[in-house]
Amino acid sequence: MTILILLIVVIGLIILATTKYKLHPFLTLLLATIGMGFIVGLDTNTIIKSLTEGFGKTLSSIGIIIAFGTIIGAYLEKSGGAMVMANSIVKFIGEKRTALAINITGFIVSIPVFCDSGFVILSTLNKALSKKSGISLVVFAVALSAGLYATHVFVPPTPGPLAAAAILEANLGLVIILGLVVAIFSSLSGYFWAKYIGKKIHITPDEISKEEDIEDPKPSAKLSFAPILIPVILIALKSIAEYPTHPFGEGLLLNIFSFVGNPIVALFVGVFIALNLKKNKNENHFEWMTIGLKEAGIIILITGAGGAFGNILRTGGIGDVIGSSLSNQHVGILLPFLLAAVLKSAQGSSTVAIVTTAAIISPLLEPLGLTSQIGRVLTVLSIGAGSMTVSHLNDSFFWVVAQFSNMDTSTALKTQTVATLLQGISGICVILALSWMFL
Repeated sequence: MTILILLIVVIGLIILATTKYKLHPFLTLLLATIGMGFIVGLDTNTIIKSLTEGFGKTLSSIGIIIAFGTIIGAYLEKSGGAMVMANSIVKFIGEKRTALAINITGFIVSIPVFCDSGFVILSTLNKALSKKSGISLVVFAVALSAGLYATHVFVPPTPGPLAAAAILEANLGLVIILGLVVAIFSSLSGYFWAKYIGKKIHITPDEISKEEDIEDPKPSAKLSFAPILIPVILIALKSIAEYPTHPFGEGLLLNIFSFVGNPIVALFVGVFIALNLKKNKNENHFEWMTIGLKEAGIIILITGAGGAFGNILRTGGIGDVIGSSLSNQHVGILLPFLLAAVLKSAQGSSTVAIVTTAAIISPLLEPLGLTSQIGRVLTVLSIGAGSMTVSHLNDSFFWVVAQFSNMDTSTALKTQTVATLLQGISGICVILALSWMFL
């Protein structure tokens, strides 16, 4: 019980350090790693070895993929490809269902692009649709936010779920496939809330601001979608090809799909497709590439630190201690959700909540009965559901949605925060249903 209490204290200190004292999560997680090492009685050499091994092992499987994902996101943002996708979806769905179209747009755009950036990029379209239709800007803001948020926490190659899949050694293809299933329900729950609350709160958009820093001419719709869809399809095909029934046989096709569907290769393909989004041939690619790599660097370091923390917990045998305490408590798939929800609500960042929770849960998979392939995948998704519950005053995304949608704080809490609560609850309900079916 003493170790359990001390672990809770350490988690509380992580929250305190990142919220009150604004210490960067990278340093906070490393301090927690060293502190837990001494708490569980490890010698100094073992602590350092466990820290570096956990950091290195995590990044060996995820570092390159995160870099590729952020590069693709930077090219979609700077080229105007994200806006092209939005306009294409609105045209396809129809102007009578513009709120659903903007929800679907956010759903797709946020797979490689951070939800904060995605909302900023598409806020001009939001205002244009609101002004044209006469529908409250609240509807479009919350519908877009819900779509962006759903894939942000559930679907790789977004860095959060990608990092969790690496830390928990979950099958990435299955995380994508089942993540899309859960994300659809989560996104739609936010969309229906947007339709409901938009009838009660009406906000009229300001004059539409001009798009800045976006290249002209913009890429085609097909080219804009390709850097997202092709890697996802390749990764999914790998999982299908390697399924025990071997639907593509066990020969050449299996080898091909296993290679091109490897996340590193698939995202590498996506990067080269994304390079074609830049139409201005007079400028080189260095600036856009650097923007993507700068974003990747922060996520990579936090992810590595999370891996180090998890490895210390594993080395110290804390999983066995907690396992004996939880043996008679049927918490199962709910524990990752609850822990991620506490971390998210306390410190604001979904990505930090995902990585930290994955690190804590990693040594607990066996006592929780989640070591199977599908168990690991559902654990990643459960963490994702918790990491969106809820977005409020300490979350940068909350303020992006509020500020770019003319909402005061009270209105944003009634609309955006409640939407994320409903999204998280609907997400974990779908995950529980999947666990009853497959576990």
